[in-house]
Amino acid sequence: MAKALPILSTVAPRRRAPTAEGALGNAPRAPRPEYVPAPLDQRPHADEIAIWLETLRTTSLLELGARAHALRLEKAPPHVSYIVDRNINYSNLCVTDCKFCAFYRRPKDAEAYVLSYEEIGAKIDEAKERGAVQILMQGGHNPYLPLDWYTGLLRYIKEHHPIHVHGFSASEIELISKVTKLPVDDVLLQLHEAGLDSMPGAGAEILVDGVRDIIAPKKIDASRWIEIHEAAHAVGMHTTATMMYGVGEVWEDRLEHMLKLKAAQSRSLARGGGHFTAFIAWSFQPLHTEMEHWNLALGTGMDYLRVTSIGRLLLDNFENVQVSYVTQGPKMAQLALTFGANDFGSLMIEENVVSAAGVDFIMPESEIRRLIEDAGFEPRRRYQDYSFVQDGDEGCPCCLARRQPA
Repeated sequence: MAKALPILSTVAPRRRAPTAEGALGNAPRAPRPEYVPAPLDQRPHADEIAIWLETLRTTSLLELGARAHALRLEKAPPHVSYIVDRNINYSNLCVTDCKFCAFYRRPKDAEAYVLSYEEIGAKIDEAKERGAVQILMQGGHNPYLPLDWYTGLLRYIKEHHPIHVHGFSASEIELISKVTKLPVDDVLLQLHEAGLDSMPGAGAEILVDGVRDIIAPKKIDASRWIEIHEAAHAVGMHTTATMMYGVGEVWEDRLEHMLKLKAAQSRSLARGGGHFTAFIAWSFQPLHTEMEHWNLALGTGMDYLRVTSIGRLLLDNFENVQVSYVTQGPKMAQLALTFGANDFGSLMIEENVVSAAGVDFIMPESEIRRLIEDAGFEPRRRYQDYSFVQDGDEGCPCCLARRQPA
């Protein structure tokens, strides 16, 4: 029997609108812990990290960008793609207490919520009326929702509000596995069969456990994040890979993160089936988080362009590099299109997580297209698999394939 929700008698929306202080209202203002980076010779991929550190040391930003842009033109179509979707955060109830998050609420918080199936369906219908071709489903780490709540939701969406579902981070999958006492592979297979089409790269942060132990000590470790994505690839789902930097890490950590992604991508491509479709990096936004007072050296615009360029050059088995205009702003995202990026990300009809940290650069589609055109590219709408939307389409290719009789 499923546990009763501690804050709600039924699965229902929040009882109170969120306050401006965000998750910081629930957390102590603890001092910044000391982080001592691991020596280079003790890291995985140490030789490759050393090579890329030398590249960073000896290559100007403009030369780095030029090299990344040349590779981008070689690997990706001469267009800039974007997707029309909606982020639906089905629950903000979370027991992971990540220090960088302003969105989550603890179980007894009056602002905690779980959306009903019907509310999620209404949000999907609103999004489809505006041209959305997918929804991104993410929530907090809610231990009171069993696997059949998720599979029931996916079946409800596919039957009543059919759309591509890009959902649930690796750490959410891990929690569902623990709650249900089923292996991750079984959980992923059941979710996929119920209607989960692809998986986002959320929760990667920095894939170095020394960093994760400081900013998210309750979250899965780096190896487990990679294992779950490779398991999703094995059941046929594509996923994305992300990196949130500017949390006190060093360049060695960023490079180790990317090299781990590259190795995982190589394994998945060799096996066939699913793989990482894109790399997406963004800088940490501290407002209203427990880390707000840690006096971190936050990422600058030039730092973002370096990360984007290195991402393109190092991750040479990734086809796509996506900008993050939601955190970087429209002009920096536009500039990144000549530093290795080929995708402008999502229209984001709704976004709640980054905006909880006081950053909100959501734009209409016409402005996204203008920014792409002003950068010298043709804007193209896409699906999650990076195929382009065509006039008269009845849905994304993977969703159409699902509807075909066996």
